[in-house]
Amino acid sequence: MHYSNKDILKITFPVMVSLLMEHLISLTDTAYLGRVGEVELGASALAGVYYLVIYMLGFGFSVGAQVIIARRNGEGEYHRIGEVFMQGSLFLILFAALLFTLSHAYSPLVLRHLIASDAVYQATLEYIDWRVYGFFFSFIAAMFRAFYVGITNTRTLTANSLVMVGTNVVLNYILIFGKFGFPALGIAGAAIASSISEAVSVLFFIIYTYRKVDYRKYGMFVFSRVDWRMLKQILSVSVWVMMQNGITFVSWFIFFVAIEHHGERALAITNVVRSLSAFLFMFVNAFASTTSSMTGNLIGAGRPDDVLPLCRRMIGLCYAIVLPLAALVALFPEVVLRIYTDDAALIASSIPSLWVMLSSYFLAVPAFIYFFSVSGTGNTAIAFRFEICSVAVYTLYTLYVVYLLYADVAVCWTTEHVYDTMVLLSYFYMRSGRWKLKRI
Repeated sequence: MHYSNKDILKITFPVMVSLLMEHLISLTDTAYLGRVGEVELGASALAGVYYLVIYMLGFGFSVGAQVIIARRNGEGEYHRIGEVFMQGSLFLILFAALLFTLSHAYSPLVLRHLIASDAVYQATLEYIDWRVYGFFFSFIAAMFRAFYVGITNTRTLTANSLVMVGTNVVLNYILIFGKFGFPALGIAGAAIASSISEAVSVLFFIIYTYRKVDYRKYGMFVFSRVDWRMLKQILSVSVWVMMQNGITFVSWFIFFVAIEHHGERALAITNVVRSLSAFLFMFVNAFASTTSSMTGNLIGAGRPDDVLPLCRRMIGLCYAIVLPLAALVALFPEVVLRIYTDDAALIASSIPSLWVMLSSYFLAVPAFIYFFSVSGTGNTAIAFRFEICSVAVYTLYTLYVVYLLYADVAVCWTTEHVYDTMVLLSYFYMRSGRWKLKRI
């Protein structure tokens, strides 16, 4: 099993396109709500990150399943992949029901104690009340993504994302602004549109897998009973990723809550910069996710010595895409920021924060590729330890610059540099070679 640069790009490109399409969902939400008002623009940032804190618990489980699927694919034991998918899907449906119930019961209490502005609180809660219906669909979609990335057949993700983002863009326009006889629902319309688009995504995955994939080869869609042994195996890998992702986004939510206390303008700036950062991180995430899957396949094929050379090539390829894009955004910030808002004062205020955020990608590219490769080896407990240390330093630094220094928003965005530096320490673990002893 040898991966050339052409092979790497062939696998990575569909993942990249699918993430781009998914990012367009967030971008259109932000762009549309930026025309509704600054309160809605800021509230969508808080609500979006709050939703991600909960969603990433389920997504983390699917990452653990992806690691096992990739290992079985590399070993050539294709028939064992379906049981991972089916048992994982059952777990996530039940988990979605639990999180849905808890969110409806406790989100109003949690958000009321964290958000200072009454207007932002009401708008955030209005979004969350509708958005949590998406758990049932987004978790199953995450399992399908784990399946296709794990078997390195990523082309399907592109088509799925096109369908999902197309649905979301159209429904956003109709429901936010009240077109074609529908009432103008504002921020609630954005949440409803996103949840429906995730349901459409799952439907597409099911139909495509039945019609275009040799699902019998992988043992897909066969379920006889709950396999506690299999669930325990998946959880032994994924529980660390679940906690890791949850903690990561909790720290990010803390950052947004802290910024909200600086005022609605500061929160609006942060949401715009976050959306642009998410666009660039999409490329990093695509290469890092592919690295994780290829790492599992290489180890399964008995070629662990090829993992570090793969990481280095991934970093070079990712830099070749991310740095030119970051330079273009830095050179023409007004043009890019006008996508989100027509407010000249908001655009001018966002530029310094934008520049600070862009500079963090010199660190982010190698940091996340090495970090995801740790998870790809199956050593998710080690990855969790790295994340705990990184989040602890990140959170302390956030509280220092936001609350104690009461620094400008641009200075607050240096938190990204601190976090990326800590994550980059995963390189030393990969270099040590201790991960080669892991068996799953």
